[in-house]
Amino acid sequence: MNSDDPQIPHIYRIRGQRVVLDSDLARMYGILGKALNQAVKRNPGRFPDVFCFQLTREEFVNLRSQFVTSSSQTNDEYGITEIKHGGRRFLPYVFTEYGALMAATVLNSEKAVQLSIFLVRGFIRMREELLANAAILKRIAEIDKTLLEHDDALKIIWSQLQPLLQPPPEPPKRRIGF
Repeated sequence: MNSDDPQIPHIYRIRGQRVVLDSDLARMYGILGKALNQAVKRNPGRFPDVFCFQLTREEFVNLRSQFVTSSSQTNDEYGITEIKHGGRRFLPYVFTEYGALMAATVLNSEKAVQLSIFLVRGFIRMREELLANAAILKRIAEIDKTLLEHDDALKIIWSQLQPLLQPPPEPPKRRIGF
């Protein structure tokens, strides 16, 4: 997959979290960014700060420096354009992985529904694999315990064999003469 593909959102690190811009997420779900943000505002209880948050001007400026846009589109020092110029009118929202999943549940686009089903199936598969891994880890722990017990038994046998492996002492030499 090409990371420049418009269907693949760029992931940024902001406030110590990996996030996706609202415009990228909306494009992925096949809706307008405005519709995504309206759905979030209509369901504030579903989107705590750990799911999504609005960027500050400073964060947006720092983020904007990571990608190039035409300076003729901007109207102020922070890159926010006025309504008459088009483009962003408000500071963007960003979504963590939990927020992206929650957004899929509140949107009605076909892509959002398909993606939420895909994500649920993915989580179910991941849980099944974790359970399988737990069983494997338990078996490995049992084998490790058995090996440690065998290791102790081998040490005892080795310590008992050591005297037997030593060459016998040389018998005293007979003295010749008186």
